[in-house]
Amino acid sequence: MIHLLTHTVQNSAQRTPDQEAFRCANRSISFAHLAKRMNQLANLLLQSGVQRGDRVGVFLNRSLETAIAIYGIMQAGAAYVPLDSSAPAPRTRFLLQDCGIKHLVTNPSQRRGLQQILSEKTNLRSVIGLKGEWPVESISWEEVEQMKSHAPPVRILENDLAYLMYTSGSTGAPKGIMHTHRSGLAYAKLSAGLYGLTPDDRIGNHAPLYFDISTFGYFSAPLAGATTVIVPDAHTKMPASLTQLMEKERLSIWYSVPLALVQMLQRGLLEKRDLTSLRWVLYGGEPFPSKHLRKLMQQWPQARFSNVYGPAEVNQCTFYHFPKPPEEGEAPPLGQVWDNTEMLVLDEKNEEVASGQTGELLIRTATMMRGYWNNPKLTQNSLFKKETVPGMEEAFYRTGDLVKIGDDGLLYFLGRKDRQIKTRGYRVELDEVANALLSHEAIAEAAVFPVGNKDGGRLIEAAVILKNGMDTDGEALRKYLADRLPSYALPQKIYFRNGFPRGSTGKIDYHQLAQIVSKL
Repeated sequence: MIHLLTHTVQNSAQRTPDQEAFRCANRSISFAHLAKRMNQLANLLLQSGVQRGDRVGVFLNRSLETAIAIYGIMQAGAAYVPLDSSAPAPRTRFLLQDCGIKHLVTNPSQRRGLQQILSEKTNLRSVIGLKGEWPVESISWEEVEQMKSHAPPVRILENDLAYLMYTSGSTGAPKGIMHTHRSGLAYAKLSAGLYGLTPDDRIGNHAPLYFDISTFGYFSAPLAGATTVIVPDAHTKMPASLTQLMEKERLSIWYSVPLALVQMLQRGLLEKRDLTSLRWVLYGGEPFPSKHLRKLMQQWPQARFSNVYGPAEVNQCTFYHFPKPPEEGEAPPLGQVWDNTEMLVLDEKNEEVASGQTGELLIRTATMMRGYWNNPKLTQNSLFKKETVPGMEEAFYRTGDLVKIGDDGLLYFLGRKDRQIKTRGYRVELDEVANALLSHEAIAEAAVFPVGNKDGGRLIEAAVILKNGMDTDGEALRKYLADRLPSYALPQKIYFRNGFPRGSTGKIDYHQLAQIVSKL
């Protein structure tokens, strides 16, 4: 019986031991070998003092080692915490400290980044995957392979923590989303069923491990016994190289943010590629400009296309399968909630709205998070409790997304309640960027706002007011922010102002400010 995420690999190893589980950069690992390697890593972690419920960091680029790392960590009864290897060292040190990471899995390609992290004191006790002169114990991958390959005797329950993903937080500090084996496996089962995954499928995994849509390739594919092709970092930056890889690997399912697909359409030389193996294209993370989506659907007529929606807190909760290419300018719906899921659309008084009326989308589902790490107040504020039967309350997650139910019974996205946006598929709290700016000694006030780009996506810009007698410039501020924020959260432009437009209550009028600076 499968009730843990690690069971997906063990089950596929028994059914199809020689089937490729993961591929990356001309390397591959079978399900049988993955099961062996995850047990070896799990036994080493336990030998190193890891206990059930501990958090173990994964500091890796896109590679086969990511699969070994996450399954080995979960097999030890711990929870994996994916870390962005390109993020500023201070941010990574904060995450290590915030969730008490004492052990880190990495590889030799991350030597420089690890040096920066360890240049200051951390709570790390060991680094696995990179032998060297470190201020902590270091263990090579070769040493991991010398460990016993039997499954460790650790009792793990489905409600135990499996992984923890950090997203942008409105207070200026990232927030950790806790998922259990139950919620992760529920997602794997629902998505594998919805998109009809089979062992014959070859799934393109474009997302980095710290981005929640990566769970499709890492969880759903092993459950179905399918092969996940991890797209190497270099290919993600070159659309023509990426489509060449897709052709070579004969991918049958693709899942990414719209930006990657738009770049393929514009610079991927699609007319020169044979991608007839594609049977399904999934996108999520942000809206897909209809003019580009229409062209791509016409380019790949044999493939089905689906809009995938769901905050990281619930993995996924709705889907929309396109019956035909959308008209230019048409806003595709979020669609309908999937199985084992219930929704509410509530107004500001927490009362359900009628069809066609705007309200906040709330979700109750088996794929929902356990809560935010070490932040019970934030967890409580994110939930809406509803009594379903006398004496029994059910929790719904407040997505913060404003929606309406159309005449066709489908959900349509209308905007956000708060200051959170999606840019290039990543969730960014604009107030986190503003707080980073305000931490600079020369900044008196900061305003951060979204702007549209030519591809229909959203970028970030900022305006600042300097303190009297202080001076700095845009280049210095961008360098300052680059040490504190991930690259996708950096403002494209920073404007210097003497004042900001404000409403009657004194609050900054971000819409008017964006209009003013757009004319400069």
